[in-house]
Order: sequence, then C-alpha cells, then structure tokens
Amino acid sequence: MDHVEGIRPRSERDWQEICGRVGLIAKGVSYALVGVLAIGVALGIGGDTTSRNGALHALAGNTFGEIVLALLTAGFAAYALWRVLQAVYGDKWTKRIGYLGRAAIYFGLAYSAARILAGAGGGESQNEKAHKTTAVVLSWPAGQWLVGAAALVAIGVGVWNLYRGISKKFEDKWVDRSPTAEKWGGRVGLVGHAARFVVFTLIGIFGIKAAVDYSPKDAVGLDGALQKLAQQSYGSLLLGVTAAGLVAYAVFCFFDARYRDVNR
Repeated sequence: MDHVEGIRPRSERDWQEICGRVGLIAKGVSYALVGVLAIGVALGIGGDTTSRNGALHALAGNTFGEIVLALLTAGFAAYALWRVLQAVYGDKWTKRIGYLGRAAIYFGLAYSAARILAGAGGGESQNEKAHKTTAVVLSWPAGQWLVGAAALVAIGVGVWNLYRGISKKFEDKWVDRSPTAEKWGGRVGLVGHAARFVVFTLIGIFGIKAAVDYSPKDAVGLDGALQKLAQQSYGSLLLGVTAAGLVAYAVFCFFDARYRDVNR
C-alpha cells in the first residue's frame, strides 16, 4: 500500500515530480542558450544579447533546433504545471501567489515557443515589451509610483538571489546528494544566483530611472540589461562574466532537477 503524503494520491505526486524535473531541465536549457549567445558577443565571435524568448528564436530555422524548441515548449508547460500544483497544495498564501506568478511566466514562454515553432513568430523582445508596458503604466494615475514600485521589486528579487546564492539556501531542498554533487552544485549555484542578482538589479535600476524621468524607453528586460553591460567600460569583460554566470545558473538548474525534492 502506498505511503500517504497529506491527502494526495500517489499518482498526483508522481505527476508533480515528473513535471518538476522536466521543467527544471527546460529552465536550465533556456538560460544556457541566453548565456552562450551572450558569451559569443563578449568574445566577438557572433551571437546576441537576448532574452530567453529571443534565444528561442535562434533555434528556429533547422530541424535540430526545431526539435529542441518542441522539447522546450513541453518543458516550459511542465514547469508551469508543476508551479500550479505547488500553488494548489501549498500551505501559505504568499507562496501560492509566487508559484502562480512563476507559472504564468512559463506558460507565456511555452506559448511563445509554440508560436515560433508554428511559424507565427514569437512576439516582441523583452526590451520592447518593457518599453510598451512602462509607457502604459506611466499613463495611469500614480503611474510613476507603480513603475518605481515594480523596479524596487526587481531589485528585491536580485538581492534575494544574491542572498540565496551566498547562503546556499537552495541546498535545503536537495536530497540524496553525492559529495561531488554537493561540492559543485553549491559552487555553480552561488555563481549562477550572483549573475541573476546582476541582471535583476540592472532591470530595477533602469526601471527606477524610467519612473523618475518619465521615460518608458529607459526600462529594460533581460536582453536590455545584458546590452547595458556590453556598453560599459570593460563591457566585453562584464558581459562575458555575467553570461558565464547565466550558464552556471543553467548547470545549477540541472543539479536542481536531479536532487531537488520537487514534492515539497
């Protein structure tokens, strides 16, 4: 007889585990694509500073890329479903809201990937979306305050990533690790979360600038944040280090897919 965990039947826990592990792998692949493309820019050998949506576009055009794109579409949908299941069975409403927010992001990525795969295009870049969304919000009453608040949230997410990396809080959810996995998983987790700190903090800083100057074009997405790095003094070095950090985050996602207790 199956062990009962809460009120959920075993089959539902199995589906949650499958969706969680498949989804985390897809998440890692998407970050690896962004990081590798940005490393190419930093080294001057081609590539692009792009968001994950833009990286999906880079896969279209050949059979192998389209196969990967199809797998990512399924993986993003699995990740979103996993987060929905966490929201359904979660015990704290604040965490449930966070899970649903992440589910929405990954359903959006799955939708974009499916559109690209179908030849319908994947929409605008994150930069363009940031400009348009910021322009709309700035036109509302108290719009500047709302944009500023969203920017502070982005900075908060960045700081949380840095704390999570330095403290290695992510290891609290890992089980059955080998000594090698414990050593290298912790290292890539630290580097990867530090890179996300840089990206989210830049998004927040330019969001604050957009609010203060009432200038939607100052707002940036992931692609814009990487472009801003490339435009600085020693830009190639800064971009290369951050891009390598995003690749490290991708490797961390693979460790997470293997060792995380996804039913928690």
